[in-house]
Amino acid sequence: MAPELPPKTTLVRAIELDGPQRELYESIRAAAHADVRKVIKERGLARSTIQVLDALLKLRQVCCDPRLVGDNGRSAKLDALMALVDDSLAGGHKILVFSQFARMLALISEAMLAKGIRHVTLTGATPDRQRPIDAFQQGKADVFLISLKAGGAGINLTQADTVVHYDPWWNPAAQAQATDRAHRIGQDKPVFVHDLIAAGSVEERMLGLQRHKRRLSEAVLDGGAGATGALSERDIDDLLAPLAY
Repeated sequence: MAPELPPKTTLVRAIELDGPQRELYESIRAAAHADVRKVIKERGLARSTIQVLDALLKLRQVCCDPRLVGDNGRSAKLDALMALVDDSLAGGHKILVFSQFARMLALISEAMLAKGIRHVTLTGATPDRQRPIDAFQQGKADVFLISLKAGGAGINLTQADTVVHYDPWWNPAAQAQATDRAHRIGQDKPVFVHDLIAAGSVEERMLGLQRHKRRLSEAVLDGGAGATGALSERDIDDLLAPLAY
């Protein structure tokens, strides 16, 4: 951290999935785990990459919002985000919200429109990237919704002093780079970073695996040849285990 920068505080918030969302997670998890085990037994781990990554993707999406997998159930994480946004805005803060899923940002945008929250969005499909950036920096919006692919280097968003990672980025360096859109030269306020994690889920389990398998995040996100080399069968069983609470 550069000496000129104000302090940065990271807060991890574990959000429990309950009711229909928990049941949906468990039903998808159980079916996916059985399918993955069958494919690995038939083809071997090295030839099961697509099935493993697809199972992990679906569970990550359920953690974010059931609508990402075609279910109309309520999202505990979206409820938690909106409560956090309300509290932050009441305190006069400006907020960046990051997600890897552009569709999730669209759902968050719908929720914010319903509450009259001023916001702008930047995804890979945004035709004029500079327009929402300027609007946010000029105070015309209080919340900036940004996708993983669109929120890389070169964006200065020092109007924000609150950063929310809606879903964990399994590449820690990419997540840190996103946070640095606000925590950089020109920032004169303390920055608070909120990591929203579905308790006991594949999100929390992946963060645990990250600590001792440094190649894991890139492998899972890239979906390349290294994915199954980074994951053992034991790792896969752990990631696809029942919700741990």
